[in-house]
Amino acid sequence: MNSQNMYAIVLAGGSGTRLWPLSRALMPKQLLKLNGEDSLLQQTVKRLLQTVSADHIVTITNDKQQFIVKQQLAEIDPLLIENILVEPQSKNTLPAIAWGSLVIIRRDPNAIIGVFPSDHLIQNVDAFSLALQQAQNIAATGRVVTFGIQPTYAATGYGYIQAGLELEPNSAYEINRFAEKPDFETASKYLAEGNYYWNAGMFAFQAKVLLQELEQHQPAMYQALQELSDLSDELIITQVADVFSKLPNLSIDYGIMEHSKQGAVVPVDFNWNDVGSWNSYYSVEEKDADQNVSQGEVISIDTESSLLISDKGLIAAVGMKDVVIVKTDDAVLVSPRDRVQDVKKVVSELKERNSSLIEAHNTVRRPWGEYTVLEEGPCYKIKRIAVDPGQKLSLQMHKHRAEHWVVVSGRAKVQNDEDIYEIEINESTYIPCGNKHRLENPGQEQLHIIEVQTGAYLGEDDIVRFEDNYGRK
Repeated sequence: MNSQNMYAIVLAGGSGTRLWPLSRALMPKQLLKLNGEDSLLQQTVKRLLQTVSADHIVTITNDKQQFIVKQQLAEIDPLLIENILVEPQSKNTLPAIAWGSLVIIRRDPNAIIGVFPSDHLIQNVDAFSLALQQAQNIAATGRVVTFGIQPTYAATGYGYIQAGLELEPNSAYEINRFAEKPDFETASKYLAEGNYYWNAGMFAFQAKVLLQELEQHQPAMYQALQELSDLSDELIITQVADVFSKLPNLSIDYGIMEHSKQGAVVPVDFNWNDVGSWNSYYSVEEKDADQNVSQGEVISIDTESSLLISDKGLIAAVGMKDVVIVKTDDAVLVSPRDRVQDVKKVVSELKERNSSLIEAHNTVRRPWGEYTVLEEGPCYKIKRIAVDPGQKLSLQMHKHRAEHWVVVSGRAKVQNDEDIYEIEINESTYIPCGNKHRLENPGQEQLHIIEVQTGAYLGEDDIVRFEDNYGRK
């Protein structure tokens, strides 16, 4: 099969709440560097680059994460950021995959597309590349292919795929059925029968076949997407929000795979882990002599078989066994390893409280740099703001707060209503409530300021933007 026709869609818009408190909505697990110098997204893309060219990889994310996705992809290859699609709404996997396929088929009517989550660990890259080539060959025959992970234990946290008639010796089978997450007894039965595979949410198909399946099984979605098919690339970007508002929240499994007569499963074994919980992360990481996995500043005394992660500050664990302790600068998770699936209950409780702890860390990346919340209380908030060289914040105004800025390193260019001026180290300025203002770094080194906000309401949504270099509303 001609590799020039191979494309990939990388799904990079998930929230990753099962790895709270390290994973947050603005910095979910696919963007975290959990097991090395690369994030899970970067690892996913680098695996694909063994088989797929950089200009054939389409990454789909959301508005909140798009800037850090662009930053991470640019570190690998600038070509990758030219094919980023930003969903106007999160509508599960099928709308995202269908939109990506529509964009790709406009470029190449004969395209074969692989679809891959961006938040999985795959340790055997050579085996992954071989499986992708096998799936590509099967997809070329008109099949809609899914990758079936060879199960290694009776897992109750995964859906299963039952393989049927063999299509090609040792490479692909028809799909008999998809099975929901089973109880332990059922999972043990699947493992013993030998023709059940974990459903990893990875697929391969001809773009035109996917659209045919969509027309047959989800005609309303197909018709809605056809509104985009004849538009220019520029108009698609402006019209996609209206189209997405009409689409159902639907996964490709429920929307296509469970109905398709063209489904096929390719069994694979490439040391896969979906990093779906802290316990699954513990299972794949290297352990010390006491069977502990430790990251960050950790002291463990008489502690065994535990996961100890400190993103900031010290964890001291004494006499612990089979526990998970994850510490960030604003939250600590402590749980027995066999209860970490209940992290979702913590996240639900935080949602009930309208807590910002599920949305962002104290340090938040922005396209111009980052800010860190140092302290906040009634009617005040203190931030450290870092602006990258040559970058500027939006021209903006706040309705409910005033701001005091003090430069601690670098040089700042300030627009304060009609006044434009520069301030340097140890100099300060005051931005009254209601003033249009802008902060810019005109220098060659990073600018750091301390910002003190005062006012009755200090939420991040109290921003009215008038101009922005990064396309934000």
